[in-house]
Amino acid sequence: QVQLVESGGGLVQAGGSLRLSCAASGGTFSTYAMAWFRQAPGKEREFVAAISRNGGSGLYEDSVKGRFTISRDNAKNTGYLQMNSLKPEDTAVYYCGATPGAYWALESYDYWGQGTRVTVFS
Repeated sequence: QVQLVESGGGLVQAGGSLRLSCAASGGTFSTYAMAWFRQAPGKEREFVAAISRNGGSGLYEDSVKGRFTISRDNAKNTGYLQMNSLKPEDTAVYYCGATPGAYWALESYDYWGQGTRVTVFS
């Protein structure tokens, strides 16, 4: 089974950027699709972005399109989420997820990291 550890969260001013990382171990990373989800205070976890096993295909939630970019480096067993033009409404705990299924099958993600907190202030 794959284990996931997120890092890179922090406090950033609106308009700024952060890059989140998701380090995988215990499994063959390239056999898993990967995604980022987030959970804001008092809200349910929501989808942010997903990427296929080879990194050739991606999917984004509408509110982050054009601002966030998901990527992965299978040689380093690491996935990334580059977040630009951050807004206060992006404030949340961001979770990395993995699935042996299709990257767009959001309900199939069942391996999770512990999360990394992102706070955007205006």
